[in-house]
Amino acid sequence: MAEFLEEHRWEPAEVRAGLLDQEPASTGDERWDVFLAALTEHLAAKDGRGAPPWVETRSLRRFWFPFNTRAARVDAVVHAPAAFRRRGVYVSAQELNVA
Repeated sequence: MAEFLEEHRWEPAEVRAGLLDQEPASTGDERWDVFLAALTEHLAAKDGRGAPPWVETRSLRRFWFPFNTRAARVDAVVHAPAAFRRRGVYVSAQELNVA
């Protein structure tokens, strides 16, 4: 995921849009599938675009903290981007930054 985020960051905006359009195959873990949908919506919003339609069907019924330490949970509750919060995935925006 870190590699994708780094590559995405350096692509021109018109190329970035195409990187998010196609629904990825399932990871085999619903939580990570929802994480990918939230990440896609988050990245599209940063570029001032709407998310592709495939992200709308993905959300969790129970909250999930991918980085599950006490400090990470507190930070995520306070700073999780909206695309993640509305799907029940709590991750700090800082965790999404890549070198």
